[in-house]
Formats: sequence, C-alpha cells, structure tokens
Amino acid sequence: MLAPDKWFDREFDLGLQDQMFPLVMARLRGTPARLEDMLRGVSNVRMLYREGTTWSVQEHVGHILDSEELWLGRVEDFVNRRSELRPADLQNNKTYHANHHLHDMNQILREFRRARIWLVQALENCDHDLLKHTALHPRLNKQMRLVDHAFFVAEHDDHHLAVIHSLLHR
Repeated sequence: MLAPDKWFDREFDLGLQDQMFPLVMARLRGTPARLEDMLRGVSNVRMLYREGTTWSVQEHVGHILDSEELWLGRVEDFVNRRSELRPADLQNNKTYHANHHLHDMNQILREFRRARIWLVQALENCDHDLLKHTALHPRLNKQMRLVDHAFFVAEHDDHHLAVIHSLLHR
C-alpha cells in the first residue's frame, strides 16, 4: 500500500466555487465519525505504536484535535476581514508537547468531536458576503476564500486519516 505524501509537500488548487461549500462542509462534519469508525476495536498497544520518530496513531489523532484551534482562528481572521491568515506552527510544537500518549483515546475523540462542532458552526454562521473575502495563506502564499479554507481543513483531515489507515494496515 502506498503511504500518503508529506503534508507540507502538497500543493493546492484553490478557487473553489461557492456551490462547493455545502459539499466541503459535509466532509468536515463527517470527520469525527469516520475517525471513530476507523479506530473502533483497535488495541491501545496498536494506537501507541511508533516506528522510529514518526507519530503513532494516537499522536495523529491528537494532532487533528490540536489543529482545530488554528482552523477556528482562521475563520475568525475571515470574519474580521484580515488580509492575511494567522500562520501555523510549522514545527507542530503543540502536538509534540501535548503528550497525547498519556491521554485516553476516547477523551481525545470526544474533545475533537466537540471542537469540530464549534468549527462547523462558526463556518455555517458566516454570512454569504464573507464568501467573497480573500486572505493570504502564509505558507502557501496564495489567496484563499472561506470555501478554500474549509477545503484545506478537509484535506488536512483526510491526509491524517490516510496516514492512520496506513499505520493500522502495515
């Protein structure tokens, strides 16, 4: 089985049509359920297993949760009509310092579901005019709209779900 490409190597074609927003939102709403389904019945030993310095399944799940703060913050950037989105911590310090191995996986999943509900509600509460606003994504150095941001988050989710799937099927 092929492993997914590295996230930072990905390039994105942005400029999605407004009509894509409901489809992307469906992906975002579904991530907690897809993740929970993927992990159902997986042993704790398997969740915590690491190959070398790569993240374990549980650390990937923790990272998905850790990223919610950035995604919600970027929605705030759009709402406040900022010209540039806040930058991500490209070293993933939050995840590396979170010690996700010391936490209960079910608690991480519950916190992720709760955080994702907040993100989805924030996106759905944005007025239609906001869909036209553009802001610079600092790492990609590309202008993006709210629909592009939602797509970017969905792609990040799917990237980590693919990595987790790959780790569980080795």
